[in-house]
Amino acid sequence: MSDLRPAVQTESKLRVLYSADQIATRVREMGLELARDLQGQRPLYVGVLKGACMFQCDLARATPLPDLEMDFLAVASYGSGTHSSGNVKLIMDLRSDITDRTVVLCEGVVDSGLSVRFILDLLESRGAKSIKVATLLDKAPCRRIPVPIDYRGWSIGAEFVIGYGMDADEKYRNLPYVGVLEEA
Repeated sequence: MSDLRPAVQTESKLRVLYSADQIATRVREMGLELARDLQGQRPLYVGVLKGACMFQCDLARATPLPDLEMDFLAVASYGSGTHSSGNVKLIMDLRSDITDRTVVLCEGVVDSGLSVRFILDLLESRGAKSIKVATLLDKAPCRRIPVPIDYRGWSIGAEFVIGYGMDADEKYRNLPYVGVLEEA
């Protein structure tokens, strides 16, 4: 499968960090790992919109469990910038009751940890039996507070990533790969 590259503004160039094929392979591996660990349970995959939408759906398809369910929530902490504002707010809530449920929180990228901590506290307060965090990308160098990462695709540096659901001011979410916009 070839990666589709969009026309990018002349002041920036795009570097592919992980190809669509690399992502598909790693997400498949993660799905099998989750299926093994969650065997006999009825997990609820909670995707954090909008950045985790592609990852969550692909991860769910890669997890061969018959009782897997999905739900979504949305938080905001970035605005139109490339760094977390530090102020996290709930934009859209879950529709599911998570009392006594095994929840897998699906994130496209975990960086500062502020959003993940906010969501974990919310899910814990609602009585989840257990919560696991699955992320495609772990930006540990950007961590401001510690958060557990139970399943990770890759650990990366501090670069700002786009594609595969992740955006730069709402652009590039539809790219089939993860890339980095670099200034020319």
